[in-house]
Amino acid sequence: MSKGCLFVISAPSGAGKSTLINRIRPEFPDMLYSISCTTRPPRIGEIDGTHYYFVSREQFKSMIKNNEFLEWKEVHGNLYGTPARFVTDAVEVGRSVILDIDVEGAREVFRKFGQAIGIFITVPEISILEQRLRARGTDSDASIRIRMMNATGELALAPMFRHVVVNDDLEEAVQCLASILRKQTCCK
Repeated sequence: MSKGCLFVISAPSGAGKSTLINRIRPEFPDMLYSISCTTRPPRIGEIDGTHYYFVSREQFKSMIKNNEFLEWKEVHGNLYGTPARFVTDAVEVGRSVILDIDVEGAREVFRKFGQAIGIFITVPEISILEQRLRARGTDSDASIRIRMMNATGELALAPMFRHVVVNDDLEEAVQCLASILRKQTCCK
């Protein structure tokens, strides 16, 4: 049995990564989506076990101690991690998986899974990120400042990804991302 593909999709906050992933998922019904754990409180409309596994800092630290994460990082003051067993088990039995993770987490996954396919979502200008974060209306001014400070470093790491999708026009970006997924041998 051949192994599945591991797609690592990353972006700075506000680039539209989650929107793009949500738009392409129906086109790839056999592809699994890895749900991350976070200590961040849920945003309005987010459901535990669907959008994230929302856990306390204590629970998260216990999971770190037990080596339950493929990768984990503190991002924007909150802890985020990818449950390792779900990903490794799925790939081993031939299922492809999408990881929606930050750039630093992606770097760690690339170290552990050399065959992972990295896709970086970006925007034409950094100012667009702040506009989108403010329009989203879910982050405080302090959170937006942190996210914008981090964005410069995240954008500089785009070359470590195999593919880059510029999310200037949503429909074009959706088609570009779907095309990348379709071209991989494991998705046919």
